[in-house]
Amino acid sequence: MSDPFPEIKSTHSLVAKYVTKPIWDKLSRAVTKTSGFTLAQAIACATEFDNQHCGIYAGDWDSYKVFADVFDPLIQEYHGIAADAVHTSDMDVSKIQGNIDPAAPVHSCRIRVGRSIDGFGLSPGITKDQRVGVENLMKKAFANLTGDLAGTYFPLTGMDEKVRQQLVDDHFMFVSGDPNLKVAGMERDWPEGRGIFHNKEKTFLTWVNEEDQLRIISMQMGGDVRAVFDRLARGIKAVEDSVKAESGKDFMLDAKYGYVHSCPTNLGTGMRASVHVDLPGWTKEGLKPLQERCEELQLQPRGTRGESGGQTGVTYDISNKHRLGYSESQDGRAQEHSFRHQALVWRVGWHWSNATCTAPGPGEDQNAGCEVLRGDQNKHA
Repeated sequence: MSDPFPEIKSTHSLVAKYVTKPIWDKLSRAVTKTSGFTLAQAIACATEFDNQHCGIYAGDWDSYKVFADVFDPLIQEYHGIAADAVHTSDMDVSKIQGNIDPAAPVHSCRIRVGRSIDGFGLSPGITKDQRVGVENLMKKAFANLTGDLAGTYFPLTGMDEKVRQQLVDDHFMFVSGDPNLKVAGMERDWPEGRGIFHNKEKTFLTWVNEEDQLRIISMQMGGDVRAVFDRLARGIKAVEDSVKAESGKDFMLDAKYGYVHSCPTNLGTGMRASVHVDLPGWTKEGLKPLQERCEELQLQPRGTRGESGGQTGVTYDISNKHRLGYSESQDGRAQEHSFRHQALVWRVGWHWSNATCTAPGPGEDQNAGCEVLRGDQNKHA
């Protein structure tokens, strides 16, 4: 017996493609061990909304195994990897050479990764006790950080209004209300078990129990990619070592899919390396042409208010699209090469929107891939 086949409103989504009637009949009553997650819960966004691209989340590490008939082909299509692909992690800072030209109109640089602690559910399926357990463990882990990584943890529960406003002013605060996260089950029991850690310099942050158990972030003004990546690499290792020392638990690391996240688009490095950069030429052309060109280059354009926050002015958030099949240092170098080349073209009189670099593929020459965007000097002036 199986549950009735659901109406998938996002008819062009990857869920609509891979959750077929035979697959549904096979998996609809399967339940994961860690958090009791079901396929219906996993595809809730695709059945609730008509605008999803992927439309699926995992409720725990088990989800990727129990519902592999859906996740495997979906992940392979989204990330463009083969069925027998394996993921390699590489946080070697020495492989980040050079930097973004200081003359480039880059406002800030930010690199984040997601991490999940083994034994706990992921945000869509995590139980209340597990979520509080993650927070309590992280309170202890953060207390062990030293040097420029040392800082303070601010729980959302019972947060003082003055502290809350400061975090809002610093653009560190995450809030409830995102429709996707709500339908996916990630905002249950809000705000319990959630919080924000940042160092004294406000250049190293960790979000606890937002879309992922941990979002580890390195950021600073300007375009010093290498400094941001260096701090991130040190921070990830320090947090991982501290979690291990306090609990004996490791981060979830799958041989095939890399670091495990709730959203399959983040599998692999879980890394999003981004800059806020002025693109007045592309602003004149419109968002759709920019999105199309970025898609060709395996990049993602977003507004500076985030994925769902819309666009204001001429400043865009530009980041790598793929996380799986690329190592962390490749993502970092793709960002560095891209904006170093853009800066060169911009300085000699072309508009900033006229050049970029493609992200290098596995095994490809890391200095290859720079190419000029279509258009001419007058069009983008």
